[in-house]
Amino acid sequence: MKTLRDRTALITGAASGIGRATAIALAAEGCRVALVDRDAAGLASLAERLAMGPRLSVHVVDVADRAAHLRLRDEVLAAHEELHLLINNAGVTVAKPFIDHSPEDFAWVVDVNLYGVVWGCHTWLPHLLKNSVGEAHIVNISSIFGVIGVPSQTSYCASKFAVRGFSEALAEELRGTPVKLTVVHPGGVRTGIMSGARADDAELQQRLVRFFDRKTLPPEAAAAQLIAGIKADKDRVLITREAHAFDLLKRLLPVEGNRIAVRALVRAMGMGQALDAARQRALQR
Repeated sequence: MKTLRDRTALITGAASGIGRATAIALAAEGCRVALVDRDAAGLASLAERLAMGPRLSVHVVDVADRAAHLRLRDEVLAAHEELHLLINNAGVTVAKPFIDHSPEDFAWVVDVNLYGVVWGCHTWLPHLLKNSVGEAHIVNISSIFGVIGVPSQTSYCASKFAVRGFSEALAEELRGTPVKLTVVHPGGVRTGIMSGARADDAELQQRLVRFFDRKTLPPEAAAAQLIAGIKADKDRVLITREAHAFDLLKRLLPVEGNRIAVRALVRAMGMGQALDAARQRALQR
């Protein structure tokens, strides 16, 4: 986009993590912002910090709910008249081996991570194509787990690989139109997603939470890279050094590269014993 000042941005998952940091950064750029999340208290806290008056609106919405997107569209247009920047960021995960997933677990992740993106794009695309300033932008947040497949993250990987494929296909459809699309693949970012994960192994979950708290990129740094990608009209943004490294590995060595990346992740996160125990449980069923 040529400019962000006085453009209106909608950010899902805005109450925490990358969404919150991106909302703060866009407000600093002069954007009007529509904050969207299920977390009413988190949204209220962010709105109080931003203190933007009518240039800000707050919307408590579950992005997995198709009908809620239509209500959200009406609310946002009533508050801001137009939308120029759609950031589909909301995400959840289940930290369990696939054999321990329930159908409800899998559906929860896919409904939020994939259909939240699909419904957002489907709802807003006609408006974005006809906006009065002649340019608009969609940002869909995938993950480095949309590039490599990781044990205990089957549902998350499935949803994020799907976001990647959907985004790449939609970007091709949008070439030659006023709407640009960027798909973003963050690596380890301090988002809090792991503390809200559905998990059976509480000890492993806390180990992963501590890993993300201590070893990963601050969300403000991720938001800065995301916004730089918007300004440059990039098709794809990789965030963190490991995201770049794992993406290169996967392209150079499609099978072995995935295994190398997974071994590095399992070792760094201390997941080895938990994965071995899960394999043993699977063999005993």
